[in-house]
Amino acid sequence: MAGKVIVITSGKGGVGKTTTTANLGTGLALQGRKVCLIDADIGLRNLDVVMGLENRIVYDLVDVIEGRCKLRNALIKDKRVENLFLLPAAQTREKDAVSPDQMKELCQTLTDEFAFDYVVVDSPAGIEHGFRNAIAGADDAIIVTTPEVAAVRDADRIIGMLEAHEIYTPKLIINRIRPDMVKRGDMMDIDDMIEILAIELIGVVPDDQDVIVATNRGEPVVFDRRTRSGEAYYNIVRRLEGESVPITPLEQDGFVERLRRFFTKERRKAE
Repeated sequence: MAGKVIVITSGKGGVGKTTTTANLGTGLALQGRKVCLIDADIGLRNLDVVMGLENRIVYDLVDVIEGRCKLRNALIKDKRVENLFLLPAAQTREKDAVSPDQMKELCQTLTDEFAFDYVVVDSPAGIEHGFRNAIAGADDAIIVTTPEVAAVRDADRIIGMLEAHEIYTPKLIINRIRPDMVKRGDMMDIDDMIEILAIELIGVVPDDQDVIVATNRGEPVVFDRRTRSGEAYYNIVRRLEGESVPITPLEQDGFVERLRRFFTKERRKAE
């Protein structure tokens, strides 16, 4: 397959873009694909922490762009998954240290010369220079939103901006959904969000404490498909790979769910 560049974006901060990038990239690599994750959030840098790779950074994205190192020297290879690499963001530079043209060229080099099947770009929050950089080399986009009015409104604006940059068919991930709140009418319904945004839904990720635990450990939750969130991310990966996987309801039988949480807790104690 020809290499594909996917940008993970939203407009609004705090909706789970970085966690989504880490889990989709890891999941694709677990499927046997060669994957490069790019942290495009210059000045902040969080993807390395979520991936548990923060202690291995020597060079970063800006070092590559400014010619202080070769691209292969800046790529950090994940020790847990074959064919998974990270290109970290610079933490002490401004967002305009990289231009959209430079980002586009970088992505092309990764797919053409380095033969990556997927380059997954973690976009910074907002719609300024960092966003334009992140989408510059993208073939496709995945918009992450949460069931909040502000997040959905920002996602709607991002769809328009992507179209202006000739990315016409973005996919949607709804993150941190809580079926109990939806049922009570305290949280936006999935169908309402799809109707407002009018783009293809590729996955729904529950508001799951396992994500927080995994993130703090620097281990993407997709490693453990026994968790609800891990299974949700794994199914999204399968859809990205072209499989027909139905989006199953998140409601679970109360007794079964309590049993699952009990055994998960006991397993963690044992570890």
